[in-house]
Amino acid sequence: MTGADPFDAQSGAGSGPGPGGVPPDGEPGGPPRVPLPRAAAEKGGRPLPEPDGPPPAPPAPPELPHDVLKSLLGAWALAACSTDEALAVEVHLGDCGACADEARRLREAVGLLHQPENLDLDPALRTRVLEACLDRRPPRIPIPAWATPYDAETARLDALLQDIGDAEWHAPVRLRWFDGVAPTSRRTTVAGVIAHLLSVDGLVAAALGLDDPLGRAPGQGPAARTEAFWQASHFPPTRAVRGPWREQSHRLVQTVSFTGSGAGRLGVSYGDFALPLHDAMLDRAFECWVHAEDIAVAVDYPYGPPAPRYLHRMIDLAARMLPGALAARRQAGLAAPGPTPHLVPAGQPGRSLRLEIEGTGGGEWLIPLDSPGAVGSEEFEVAHVALDDVEFCRLAAGHVPPEEAAAGQLGDRAAIRDVLFAAASLSRM
Repeated sequence: MTGADPFDAQSGAGSGPGPGGVPPDGEPGGPPRVPLPRAAAEKGGRPLPEPDGPPPAPPAPPELPHDVLKSLLGAWALAACSTDEALAVEVHLGDCGACADEARRLREAVGLLHQPENLDLDPALRTRVLEACLDRRPPRIPIPAWATPYDAETARLDALLQDIGDAEWHAPVRLRWFDGVAPTSRRTTVAGVIAHLLSVDGLVAAALGLDDPLGRAPGQGPAARTEAFWQASHFPPTRAVRGPWREQSHRLVQTVSFTGSGAGRLGVSYGDFALPLHDAMLDRAFECWVHAEDIAVAVDYPYGPPAPRYLHRMIDLAARMLPGALAARRQAGLAAPGPTPHLVPAGQPGRSLRLEIEGTGGGEWLIPLDSPGAVGSEEFEVAHVALDDVEFCRLAAGHVPPEEAAAGQLGDRAAIRDVLFAAASLSRM
């Protein structure tokens, strides 16, 4: 088939001889040569296109007296001047050394006023968003009020775990508590702390008929369950423990929500003592917060206390448990016996200590001293103790030795000492 050569003479790239007799296509039958780039216009002697006009001149700064310009230095340092005023000040600073020094000092002062902002989200943000949503559309199956602290604290801890890296899961953490006589501790890792929470939360799961991560271990307390879980699992635990802990916490909240508020009276055994479900969920919320702080310290991450209404409920639980803890210490010979414990039957007023907790989660409680069943009474008040809300919680968690608790004290010193030691004895692994 014949036809017109695509590289014809009119295109400038045909098969005929080129300048100097060199065939543009190279050797006969070879591939066509790529044409050379054209020379720039300014190198070929051809005239350049004229611009549309001269570039616009920059705007001239307004003429302002020196006193006016000096008075604008503060506004200029704060970036509060108009465009014309800022231009006038900046031109003036190039000519006036005194004003330039003053402007530099003002800019440094402004830098001190604007401290770096904390980019971490407000811990209460999730709660506020959920409350705003629920105000518009109430949930079909609401979470019981006594389970909301646990829901909030597990969500906060889960958000912290989401932000840490793989290596930080193996950061060393020291679990601390008060064994009744002296502070004690146990070394583990971030993953080990989550394994501890998973195993102790299993007490509540077993009471609700859910799967126990230990496969049913009746009679075991929190410490024994934790040791058993650590020994049975990969040690040290890895970040893989987060999934089971997260799923279990969701199932606990979901189950108590479907069961209804009446389930709060169900008993949860801790081995050597028991709590009703509504108090057990509050206890688990408290421990979740305490150990979340342990993890946050280990990975150098900011972590605040619970919302005030949840913090108040946690303090109230500890205050209600103090008479029993005080009686147990007396039975073990670790506290002085009451002067007349046999004369104070259950439900009757007896010697009392006023526990004043300051702060947004605080309040006042009258702690009966003579017997767990007695009633606190202002008439028989013998001592008064005042502590900060977070300080009291750290005392109850065993993180502050009772001798070092920052407490204001008034009245019977022996009663005050016994109550502070009883508060620290509420802690456990």
